[in-house]
Amino acid sequence: MFINGREYEFADVSLIMGGRDVIGFKGIKYSEKQDKEVLYGKGNKPISIQKGNYSYEGEITLTQSELETLQLLAKASTGRSSIMGLSLNAVVCYGNPLIDVKAVMTTDRLYGIQFTESPKEMKQGDKSMEVTLPFICLDIQYGVGD
Repeated sequence: MFINGREYEFADVSLIMGGRDVIGFKGIKYSEKQDKEVLYGKGNKPISIQKGNYSYEGEITLTQSELETLQLLAKASTGRSSIMGLSLNAVVCYGNPLIDVKAVMTTDRLYGIQFTESPKEMKQGDKSMEVTLPFICLDIQYGVGD
């Protein structure tokens, strides 16, 4: 979004997940999808587009220490260190009024996040571990409170 002559940058993004500000998040991607297909009738051209179910998915890239924090949260709530049993809500805020008082703040909410994988990977030469966690969720509300 254009803010007083500039675009959002990563420094303007905040992620609140599981009730806490996630400091070690390195990236986030999420999307809303709806099944759609064309309906054919007489002739060889579509006569309408039929709509089906919605789905919501994404991925969060975190530092290893943030993954360990999620594992502690999982242990406290489910008794297991696996994040696969967690169900979390998240708030993603774009814009930083502390830097620019006139900055437009946009807030998206992701409900019922559940991780579908819990991968770990490091390679020779890596300075830190970066973990990308794919997820599905129940709903995404864009621009809440705008």
